[in-house]
Amino acid sequence: MNKTDLWTVSTIVCLALVTVITRAFFFLSSKPWTLPAWARRGLDYAPIAALAAVILPEIVMTQGHLISTWQDARLFGAVAGAAWFFWRKGVLGTIVAGMAVYLPLHLGWGW
Repeated sequence: MNKTDLWTVSTIVCLALVTVITRAFFFLSSKPWTLPAWARRGLDYAPIAALAAVILPEIVMTQGHLISTWQDARLFGAVAGAAWFFWRKGVLGTIVAGMAVYLPLHLGWGW
């Protein structure tokens, strides 16, 4: 049976306590709490920033380097998905349109 050292157990317990305390902080307060206007405005841009930080590198990079050719199915799939989104404003259609372009290029032509 594997033995876990005391340092690992104490770290897990402390992190769990910090998580519970920070999440329960707003419920434990006796007076109502509202976000400041600057924080509310920043949260409007958070999903866009997260998508740009996660999705964009996956589209334009491979193996940690920028792609060097235009024959990459991800580029065309992303353009097709973006075009669908700007035309119809639907998330499901965006995924379907992007994959409808990406899969034939990737699986069929090997891009």
